[in-house]
Amino acid sequence: MRIDKFLKVSRLIKRRAVAKEMADKGRVLLNGKAAKSSTSVSVNDVIEIQYGTRVVKAKVLNLLDTTKKNEASDLYELID
Repeated sequence: MRIDKFLKVSRLIKRRAVAKEMADKGRVLLNGKAAKSSTSVSVNDVIEIQYGTRVVKAKVLNLLDTTKKNEASDLYELID
């Protein structure tokens, strides 16, 4: 699954267009490396998202094409 789609489905970022833009600007890291919006995500990958001064790290637990709002947090585990 593409990283921009995962960020939207998991609701770490609310819109896919915003997720794509952030990834293409280098503000999303996948396993410590800059990720473009088309980069593939796998289970157990670590995603780091830079929101201005705040950084969110999450470990991918599951991949689903769609999910309900209350189930979205089951797709990842926050680290730190």
